[in-house]
Amino acid sequence: MISDKIEFRGIPLSCLGMYFEELGGIKITKSFPILYEGTDWRAEILYEDELMFTSIFKVNRVCIRFSAETSNTLDELIKNYRYKTTRIGG
Repeated sequence: MISDKIEFRGIPLSCLGMYFEELGGIKITKSFPILYEGTDWRAEILYEDELMFTSIFKVNRVCIRFSAETSNTLDELIKNYRYKTTRIGG
């Protein structure tokens, strides 16, 4: 399997898991690493922690490992997942 790790910041863990389900994944485990499996792919939410930029400003950080049988499948999974995590500022 081919894999890639990506870090997401400022998005609730519950939303990140829901996005995998929207892409056809099934939640396999309930504790870290939280595993989701799709038809030709799998994803593991490895951990969540908190980043402090100042003593007041902090955000969550979540590390996810994406894996797939082929590079095309992996690229498509990451592209679709990134689309779901896109946030537009205002």
